[in-house]
Amino acid sequence: MRILFVGDIVGRGGRRVLSKRLNALKAQHRIDFTIVNVENSAGGFGLTPRIGQQILDLGVDVMTSGNHIWDPRDLLSYLDEEPRLLRPANYPQGLAGHGVVTVQSDCGQDVCVVNLQGRVFMANIDCPFKKAGDILDRVAPETKIIVCDFHAEATSEKVGMGWFLDGRVSAVLGTHTHIPTGDARILPNGTAYMTDVGMSGSYDSVIGMNKEAALHRLVTGLPARLDVAKNDPRLSAVVLDIEPSTGKAQSIEWLGLLPMPGTD
Repeated sequence: MRILFVGDIVGRGGRRVLSKRLNALKAQHRIDFTIVNVENSAGGFGLTPRIGQQILDLGVDVMTSGNHIWDPRDLLSYLDEEPRLLRPANYPQGLAGHGVVTVQSDCGQDVCVVNLQGRVFMANIDCPFKKAGDILDRVAPETKIIVCDFHAEATSEKVGMGWFLDGRVSAVLGTHTHIPTGDARILPNGTAYMTDVGMSGSYDSVIGMNKEAALHRLVTGLPARLDVAKNDPRLSAVVLDIEPSTGKAQSIEWLGLLPMPGTD
């Protein structure tokens, strides 16, 4: 079966390029299941229930997220109400939402999606490696196809998670740093891996944000309001080919930085 994974949606530009590109991509690559990271979808910080529903209505099966999912105050009830929206599973128990879900694909195959967050240079939450092991003990006996979105800052931690889960999940795909890496590959025991899938948003920017404000912060060290950039939105995604009987990845293809249709 074939899975499309779209990197971090950033603001309106990211949402627009997703809406314009998704149907054609699904048809072109014969996609059975679609996962999209949405944690920057609303103004660059978090998600709103309205935007979340708009993204699901496009034909997205599961939405993953990361540290910014907690930013909008009105999202907590939606995290509990919408099982197809994940937040990182390794936040402490008792918080709204959940970090793992199993959904049936268009071809009738169950797909388990796991959302984890790193700790290096990020919040000191529960160990993502231990949490991954606990989740797999529970879901692996029931589901062959398991895709992990590892939302992390440090490339070393992401690579480590790839090796830790090699042969235990179908794919480990990094998000959060917004710059696509050139290391898409199949690890020795059958897990597809990429350190960062990249963002879907403005590439005339500093990782999706207005260049002038970002440069002011970087050059002066002073605070400045960061607004989402608008120019040159592009979609960054990978296509996975998974063997359903084993859950092993047969291929992973990064699709490049896809511009709005008509500007290719």
